[in-house]
Formats: sequence, C-alpha cells, structure tokens
Amino acid sequence: MKKRIVCLTLALLMTATQVVSVSASREDELREEQAITSQQLDATYSRMDELAYAKSQLENEISELDSNLVSVMVSIDTLKGDIDNKEVDIIRTKQDLAKAQKARDKQYESMKLRIQALYEQGGDTAWFQMMLNSEDLSDLLTRAENTQQMYEQDRKNLDKYVNTINEVNNLKTQYESEKAELEEMKASYEEQSYNLQCQIDQKKSESADYENEIAYAQQQATEYANLLAEQTAEIQRLEAERIAAEEEARRQAEEEAARQAAEEAAAEEAAEQEQESDSEEDVEYDEDGNEIDNSDDESESDSDEDVSEDDVEYDENGDVVDNASSSDDVEYDEYGNVIDSDNTVSAEDYESEQSSSSESSSSSYSGSGSSVVDYATQFVGNPYVWGGTSLTNGADCSGFVQSVYANFGVSLPRTSYEQQNAGTEVSYADAQPGDLICYGGHVAIYMGNGRIVHASNSVDGIKISDNAAYRTIVSVRRLV
Repeated sequence: MKKRIVCLTLALLMTATQVVSVSASREDELREEQAITSQQLDATYSRMDELAYAKSQLENEISELDSNLVSVMVSIDTLKGDIDNKEVDIIRTKQDLAKAQKARDKQYESMKLRIQALYEQGGDTAWFQMMLNSEDLSDLLTRAENTQQMYEQDRKNLDKYVNTINEVNNLKTQYESEKAELEEMKASYEEQSYNLQCQIDQKKSESADYENEIAYAQQQATEYANLLAEQTAEIQRLEAERIAAEEEARRQAEEEAARQAAEEAAAEEAAEQEQESDSEEDVEYDEDGNEIDNSDDESESDSDEDVSEDDVEYDENGDVVDNASSSDDVEYDEYGNVIDSDNTVSAEDYESEQSSSSESSSSSYSGSGSSVVDYATQFVGNPYVWGGTSLTNGADCSGFVQSVYANFGVSLPRTSYEQQNAGTEVSYADAQPGDLICYGGHVAIYMGNGRIVHASNSVDGIKISDNAAYRTIVSVRRLV
C-alpha cells in the first residue's frame, strides 16, 4: 500500500513539476532579459555622464569666451572715448591753427603797412629825411632806435606766429595719427568681438545639441528603468505563482496520499472482518462438543500462502507488514520522499562538515573594507570600458566592483542593478570603507569621509570622487 501511495505522490509531484518548469523557464528568460536591460541602463547612464561632462566643458568655454567678450567690449568702449577725445583735440588744434594763421597774417599786414609808409614817405632818402627832421642827434638816434625796435618786434612776432603755426600743424598731424591708430585698434577689437560672438553662438548651439542628447538619453533611461521594473514585477509574479503551484501540488499530493491511505485502510479492515467471519464458519468440535482450535495451523498456512502468493506479511493484529524497505533497501519520509540511507550524513560527520565549511568560509575572505579600498585605489587612472571587467585594461562600474571583490574571494553579480541587492542594507550615515554606494544605473566603492572610488566614464576612467552624494543614492550595501 505504501509503495502505491509513494508512487502516486511522486506522479502528482512530477506532473506539477512539469507545469512549474514552464514557469521557471520563462522566469529564467526574464532574468536574462533583465540583465541585458540593466546593462543597457548602465550604458545609458554612462552616456548621460559623458554628455553632461562634455556639456559642462562647453559651458566653461562659453563662460570664458563671455568674459573675453566683455573685456573686448570694454576696450572698444574705452577706445571710442579716446577717439572722441582725439577728435576734440584735433578740432581744438585746427582752431588754434586758424587763430595763429590769422594773427600771423594780421601782423604781417601791419608790418607791410609800416614798411610801406616808411618808404613811401622817404623812399631811398627815408633815413636822410629822418635826420633832417630831427632836432638834434639825440632825437635822430631815438627815431632810429624806435624804428629798429619796431622792425625787430615785427620780426619776432612773425617768427612767433610761424613757430606757433608749425607747432599746431605738428600737433594736428600727431593727433590725426593717434586717432588713426585708435580707430585701427577699435576695428581690431570689433573684429575680435565678432569672432568671440561667433564662437559663443557655435558653442551654445553645441551645448543645445548636448542638451537634446541628454534629454533623449534620459528618456531612454526612463524607458529602460520602466522596463526593468516591469521585468522585476513579472519575475516576482512568476516566482510567486511557481511557489504557489509547488505548494498546491504538494498539498494535492498529500491529500491524495491521505485519501488512498484511507481507502486502503478501509479495504484492509473489510478484509479482516471477512477473514474473521470465515474463520468462525470453519470451527470444528470434538466428541465432547468442545471447540477444536486450528487457528495456529491455519494462520501459519494462510500466512505462508499469503507470503508465497503476494509477498505480503501480516502482524499479530492482521495488519500488513511493509517489507519493501528490507527488500528494496529504500526508506521514505512522512511525505513519501525517498531517503537514501547510503548518502545520509551522521551527526558527527555533519558537525565536522559544518566546522570545516565555517573555516573555509572564514578563510575565503581575508581583509577589511580598508584593504578593499587600498586594493581598489591601485587602479585609479586606468580606462573605463563598457562591459569590461579588467582592472588594468578597462572595466565599467559594476565590472570594476566585481573584479575588486573577486580578489578577496567575494562573488558578486555582474550588473549594478543586481549588486544593489548584494550584502546587507545600511544607511549612508553608517557607511564604512568597502561598502557599495549604489545609484540609479551606477555603483561605487565607499572610501570613507564622503569619498568614493569608481569607474566613472570613458573620459575620466577609474577615479576618486570627493562627493559620494553627487547623485541620488539608491542603496548602501555592506559585503564585509
């Protein structure tokens, strides 16, 4: 009976296993798709970091160009003021020149008139007439001296005006030259201003392109994140359905086994009652009317027949004795599962195995979070390679973390999304060196004092960042 119950239970479990295996297969496919989606999300976030870095560099260049443009514009305004001042100087110089020329011409005309009058009055005998008209020699000398002084004064005035005219002309030439130089400088600054403005416009256009690319990458990241959430929810649903199906199959198997056991017990009880009835009909009496007991012989005979016919033995109460275990060397637990006695571990062996397993587990990891950080920082400066796991030739963020911890005997999943569930959760306030700082699509190793070491992007490679909270922290995981 027990064999039939076990077989039935196993058959039901196998049927349920076939149904569950289909769900498990879909679950495995979803997990593979989830890993691919996680890698795509990591790559998208990495691309966003690269675009943000490039945009930041452009903004710095634009800021510098703006500063240069402001300086050039200030210089242009200064030159405009200087040019205006030069124009005023030139106008004033022209006015001074006109005044000097006018004074020179006036003096010149006056001198001509005096000389003309002097000669007209005396002609060639002007000096003779002056001597005749003089009262005495003293008057003559006075007249001559006055004439000479008047002549010398006129000459000095003419020379002075000539010098003034020359000086004014020189100033006019100098101012015009300086003005031309200032105008040339102004033209040069205006050209620089135009070139700077063109560069600024071009870089602003490039920055806008980066902004569009970042927005598109953000949209992709959102889609990947939503897809990842859907895949996670679907995996959880399938996992729950699989567990429920397994539990339901086990429950049905137990109920069926119990039902079969009840039916077998009822059948056996009916058989015993029938046997007792038959034995009462076969009672014999002696000559004195006493009952002759033949039950021992009959029971032995029946027992022998039963054993020989069906290989079934009964105990003293008439219950079937299960010799399957002795004949087949197979034992079953209370659920009908086969217990392989040849592969059973004794308590002593189990304790020894647990002890050695504990020693092996404790020896598989040697070091602390600080030693993990010391080891990881050796590779700062090495390249970032998407999908890579080489600490020297290139790794992405999760590949870097996985390879660092592999050196200490700690096995981690491949993607940053999966690594968010590794180890135990701690708060950022309690973060210690060696803990994993998990972001959306990115992961880093905490160094302490708010610093992290991580494979950042293709521009910076593996580097140390001073601000671990530069992005929203999703989780902090402790592995040691």
